[in-house]
Amino acid sequence: AHDVKTVGRLGGGDRDGKMSEIKKKIQSILPGGDWNPLYDTSHLPPESSDVVIVGGGVLGLSVAYWLKKLEKPRGAIRVLVVERDHTYSRASTVLSVGGIRQQFSVPENVQLSLFSIDFLRNINEYLAVADDPPLDIQFNPSGYLLLASEKGAAIMENNVKVQRQEGAKVCLMSPEQLRNKFPWINTEGVALASYGMEHEGWFDPWCLLQGLRRKVQSMGVLFCRGEVTRFMSSSNLMKTASGEEVNLKRIHEVHVKIDQSLEYQPVECAIVINAAGAWSGQVAELAGIGKGPPGTLQGTKLPVELRKRYVYLWHCPQGPGLETPFVIDPSGTYFRREGLGHNYLGGCSPTEEEEPDPGNLEVDHDFFQDRVWPPLAQRVPAFETLKVRSAWAGYYDYNTFDQNGVVGPHPLVINMYFATGFSGHGLQQAPAVGRAVAEMVLEGHFQTINLSSFLFSRFYSGEKVQEHNII
Repeated sequence: AHDVKTVGRLGGGDRDGKMSEIKKKIQSILPGGDWNPLYDTSHLPPESSDVVIVGGGVLGLSVAYWLKKLEKPRGAIRVLVVERDHTYSRASTVLSVGGIRQQFSVPENVQLSLFSIDFLRNINEYLAVADDPPLDIQFNPSGYLLLASEKGAAIMENNVKVQRQEGAKVCLMSPEQLRNKFPWINTEGVALASYGMEHEGWFDPWCLLQGLRRKVQSMGVLFCRGEVTRFMSSSNLMKTASGEEVNLKRIHEVHVKIDQSLEYQPVECAIVINAAGAWSGQVAELAGIGKGPPGTLQGTKLPVELRKRYVYLWHCPQGPGLETPFVIDPSGTYFRREGLGHNYLGGCSPTEEEEPDPGNLEVDHDFFQDRVWPPLAQRVPAFETLKVRSAWAGYYDYNTFDQNGVVGPHPLVINMYFATGFSGHGLQQAPAVGRAVAEMVLEGHFQTINLSSFLFSRFYSGEKVQEHNII
């Protein structure tokens, strides 16, 4: 009634124009008309999806890619990726330093990285999209150089033995050999070094993220900008072989809160992939994981927390030469060469006692001066003259239990699968982890790389996957 009165008060020309608009809208709704709804629903998720992936970083996108790549027949699986930060401004992926290495102590980690580097070096065979330009991952194969003190030398020797058994090309270097190859390094306190001769270095994380996103969209994967706020599930009381009663839950609906809205959209689903990175512990809690009595499987939480680390870009008038590898010092300080000229990217992993406040992405510049610069200058005398140009902080998914990934289904919430908890090396292993999760979803078991030791159940049994090279 209000609209009619308003039109009635308009002048002749205005009234005719207004009525003409109304007639056009009415005609557009009639059969054969070109209906343009007043409320655009294109940003809403679908009412149902076979798989809902919570988290649209490289791990979530990699799972989506491999689900579509391995599905039989083609187009059989509907996949929805829910990501709340469509700009990826807070995403671990784009705030990473982009390194990749095979120098781990756990065989599964070596295998994951070996596959992933093959994926990156042949990225256009995997992620090419018709009529789109090829991807340039900007892989720089300068290698990783890990330094060990006398105390860590035996561990390094054993690690290299494991790496070689898995097919990685890594050599050990004495302090003298180290000085000959990298004369800019001060070898004081170094008893042994290991150097990756192939398939190690760094690449462009943003290129991998965008390449995966472009590819999965071409494969029919759906995207939604929003936040998962609730899971609706059903449960069945079951008895274990020991006679213990447990509740087996199955998620059948995901509630997605749409960005810039108070409303949510329910999405029916068969499978949920928790690839929410630093926030995956919160997503697990939404599904009731860890809410049972302490000491029971139902009371076992996903031990993944949000942590923050700093990265610094600096300039040094007289720095190391072109063959600078990614250097890991016993102090936990690392650095690598960045681009042309004398620019270096580096950082430091704080200890538990000095963990930075994860509440924001502000950088503590005193931390560089007090904690990062002294060991850098001690290890590389030329760095006495360096000056910080810029710095940033990034989040990562820190597994407080054993700092290794969580892959595969939850034992009680039987249709929630994990791809999280990699504590800083998820980006470099994402191509292989996505494939492993897809194999578990589609086939019910790992096929290419056996990641059974990375299952959630180890948090209840107390069986740690002990990695001696977490950086």
